[in-house]
Amino acid sequence: MALSWVLAALSLLPLLHAQSPVCANLTAAPITNATLDQISGKWFCIAAAFHNPDINQLAGMLQAGFFYLEPNPTDDTILIGEYLTIGNHCIHNSTCLKVQRENGTLSKHESSKEVFVDLLLTKDPKIFMLGFSLKDEQNKGLSLYADKAEVTEEQMRVFHEAITCLRMRKSEINYTDAKKDLCGPLEKQHKEERQKEKEEHTALD
Repeated sequence: MALSWVLAALSLLPLLHAQSPVCANLTAAPITNATLDQISGKWFCIAAAFHNPDINQLAGMLQAGFFYLEPNPTDDTILIGEYLTIGNHCIHNSTCLKVQRENGTLSKHESSKEVFVDLLLTKDPKIFMLGFSLKDEQNKGLSLYADKAEVTEEQMRVFHEAITCLRMRKSEINYTDAKKDLCGPLEKQHKEERQKEKEEHTALD
């Protein structure tokens, strides 16, 4: 099964078909250039819950995770570079998502079809959520991301309230643990490689 959880989101999960959220406060808004600017940069996987027990079990395999989003507003795509710690191993993946501005969704080609997820922004620009198949009782899911490895009580409350709104149980939530992250060294290596390439290009100019 493809590693995807950041959409990739908690890895090992193919993205699920997303439909319009059932809760008013979980409605995906149209995506603008300002939206893309807001989600650009480094984000941490904080928590996720899927009503399907098999999928939720796979989601629970993610011990820690973070990723970089690099939106391209010109062609409505987002490049993702993710660093996931699964089974005490660091896994790095890169993929490209398509942006559906009017629908407020992101999509990825998976298993010979296009799959979608709702981008759910909150009043707090330091967190956002992704909604998976929110009208499908069996397969609905929700994930939380933040710009720091640990969130505040208020930020977590936003996620818990959304879970309750979706009639899901808090016991279904899988939480990551930044202390179990094993991808720091690889991230550092990649940063050094990019810096070296940048310096070489500058020297040639």
